Amino acid sequence: MEPIEIGLWVTGFMLVMVVAGMRVAFAAAMAGLVGLVWIFWAKFGYQPDKFVKALTVSVKVAGQVPHSKVSSQALSLIPTFILIGYLAYYAGLTKALFEAAKRWIAWLPGGLAVSTVFATAGFAAVSGASVATSAVFARIAIPEMLAIGYNKQFAAGVVAAAGTLASLIPPSAILVIYAIIVEQDVGKLLLAGFIPGAFSAIVYVTLIVGIAVIFKNVGPPVTGFTWRQRFEALPAAMPIIFVVLIIICFVYNPFGDEAWGTPTEGGALGAFVVFCMAIYNGMKWTQLKSALLETAKLTVMIFTIIWGVLIYVRFLGFADLPGAFSDWITSLEMAPMLILICILLAYAVLGMFMDAIGMLLLTLPVVYPAVMALNGGESVAAADSAFGMSGTMCAIWFGILVVKMAEFCLITPPIGLNCFVVAGVRDDLTVQDVFRGVMPFFIADGVTIALLVAFPSIVLYLPSLVA
Repeated sequence: MEPIEIGLWVTGFMLVMVVAGMRVAFAAAMAGLVGLVWIFWAKFGYQPDKFVKALTVSVKVAGQVPHSKVSSQALSLIPTFILIGYLAYYAGLTKALFEAAKRWIAWLPGGLAVSTVFATAGFAAVSGASVATSAVFARIAIPEMLAIGYNKQFAAGVVAAAGTLASLIPPSAILVIYAIIVEQDVGKLLLAGFIPGAFSAIVYVTLIVGIAVIFKNVGPPVTGFTWRQRFEALPAAMPIIFVVLIIICFVYNPFGDEAWGTPTEGGALGAFVVFCMAIYNGMKWTQLKSALLETAKLTVMIFTIIWGVLIYVRFLGFADLPGAFSDWITSLEMAPMLILICILLAYAVLGMFMDAIGMLLLTLPVVYPAVMALNGGESVAAADSAFGMSGTMCAIWFGILVVKMAEFCLITPPIGLNCFVVAGVRDDLTVQDVFRGVMPFFIADGVTIALLVAFPSIVLYLPSLVA
């Protein structure tokens, strides 16, 4: 049997395990190890006395993956970004941010929901985890929306959908993972997420206002705040902006010189600043312990998925499945843009059955080379490319698109993780309530993705400044 055939069989075996309910990390690691043994034993002619040797070589190859890949400096960004989010919650920054947004914006139709979106976007700028963002605002925003008569399904849907913004707005753990898998510059990818993230928030707000105008009883406005009350709410929310500026300056120096440090250093400094704010605001030892434990749990989960999937990726390299898939994609007699749209639609379907990080880690080693080949290769110039951009810019553009698809998958049934988190935090909500509430946001995400595909400059403007 040829290596490519082995690759297809093993990939099918892995997908069956995932659909059956096995965790992505363990399914990928098992499939990768089985595939490596199969390939090496096939090279030895399936001789019975060579099986042990094939197994030994495979275990050595697989065993090198965790240290060689996870020791990457770029991955140290992930725990610092996650820690910033949890510390910001215990420092009271999230509540202050929501209060400021409420006093300034709640007069709009659906004003509290709009305030939630903007507050969530602000919190996303210091938190790299969508799940944590949804959990935090389910506690803060939903009670206030229900207290003034919001439809509970709509309120839950707003929080679940707005929580996905943390996947796109830097610092984003998923963007860091994408950069590591495809070996692209982390700083440029983080910069590329700012405008699309803000754009997504604006599309959500437009949808909310439209719904509130049409259905008067869904989200009544809140009035009565004086200008003095509005300005009094700003100082408590300003630390969020300060932390965002720290991270931006370390990723990209706005004064035009070299960056002040690496993204890793920016994340560490941001975490330290938020820690100091939390201590100043009276954070207790139990709260610090909770923040550290939650950060450790989420980091270990992400790293475990990376370990398992990278063993599978190593197997794919031996099977040459990415190369074969790229050749097949480029041989199709279809417009490259149409093929790209089909790939994004496939992500939408796949996201119904897999978590976002696992989905990207499993598919990118095969899909990314194919997309780059469609554009003309990694080193292609913009003038000679299919999508009108260089290989580097295509990698950044595609990264934002797939991360946006990952956002979409966080709210799609039956696996939409953000919906389960919101329902888990609120005893008065069922998962079905949350899924019904997020349905209008499918339209908003579809519009956003379509515009990002049609107008790549939305994604590429900031990265082009440091190209």
